Amino acid sequence: MTDSHSPTQQESQTSSSAREQTARRGGFWLRLISLTRKEFRQLWRDSSNLMIGIGLPIALILIFGYALTFDVRDARVAVVLEDPSPAAQSLVSSLELSDYFVPVKVASMHQATQMMTQHETDAILRIPSDFASRLSVGDAQVQTLLLGSDPTRASAIRSYLEGAVAIWGAKQASRSHSDAAQGTVVVVDRMWFNAANNSTWYLVPGLIALIMTLVGTFLTALVMAREWERGTIEALFVTPVRPVEILIAKIIPYFFIGLLGLVMCVLTARFLFGVPLYGSLWVLVVASMLYMFVSLGIGLLISAMTKNQFLASQVALLASFLPAMMLTGFIFDLRNVPTVVYIIGQMVPATYFLELVKSLFLAGNYWPMIIKNCSVLAVYAVVLLGLARFVTRKKLD
Repeated sequence: MTDSHSPTQQESQTSSSAREQTARRGGFWLRLISLTRKEFRQLWRDSSNLMIGIGLPIALILIFGYALTFDVRDARVAVVLEDPSPAAQSLVSSLELSDYFVPVKVASMHQATQMMTQHETDAILRIPSDFASRLSVGDAQVQTLLLGSDPTRASAIRSYLEGAVAIWGAKQASRSHSDAAQGTVVVVDRMWFNAANNSTWYLVPGLIALIMTLVGTFLTALVMAREWERGTIEALFVTPVRPVEILIAKIIPYFFIGLLGLVMCVLTARFLFGVPLYGSLWVLVVASMLYMFVSLGIGLLISAMTKNQFLASQVALLASFLPAMMLTGFIFDLRNVPTVVYIIGQMVPATYFLELVKSLFLAGNYWPMIIKNCSVLAVYAVVLLGLARFVTRKKLD
């Protein structure tokens, strides 16, 4: 009799285990939906989170787009006009018509040097007394002195002055139809990947990396650390929810906040600042999603290890936001820094995302670079999210 019932018992045990697995799977989705709904409500009710996630990105877009620029405009130039000839006056007039200079005529070189000492001028342009006579034989010279306290600005002003004088000389030679015009070389230049020669085209695309780092890492680290401080994590631990469900529920709201930041950056870059998008939009979205997972992984890892809002904010600032700004090529070219700093910069995930974003906006789809950088970001995402899951244990210290 026992043998005759054993198949039935085995079938019942199999069907029972199948029902339990189905119930567990159904319970997983129910718990995940409930936790995610809770996170969205908590995010919506906490105005500080919304200010960091939405208000701060808008402020950064406006500041970096309008206020922060590497271009030189309205450079103060003290003009020492020792030659009152029409040719010298014409050169000064050409500077006055430029958007780059604010020329101020001074009586002597001594007065100009005093202005330079007091930082009242950025450069001195000295037109010597023999300027017109030497111009007639094609051997005219002018002298420029630059305020070197800011080497980058001084170098830009020097280039602008040299270009302005060269353009004026070419026009004068062309008008006079003299023999000197035959030896004049006019340089026609073109700026690749930034035809407008505008630093906003350089800054605004890179701002996407900073905003997604801010939302993904900084905000997530603060929110999770706040849960540990307030003890709400303890309340979750006594429920049937598992750590992976808690982490996924934490990721979903801030993932969408990060994508909202991406949408704001792309729209403002295209329609407010006129930055072109030569690459594929869907490639930009995929790369941004990968980097968002990286940023969320860093934030979850920091919060799980610190469990304190102040400490989490400091670690997130030092480990993510500052490196994303200083060590990725956003502010300056990493090829000009010491080797050790360059190696550290290559270890920052934002370096690869920043290169992707700028290339997609200004150069187009370069697939070897896209595949390489997306692969690196995918590896970072898997490792960081895995570490975050490992350190988030369902136990109280």
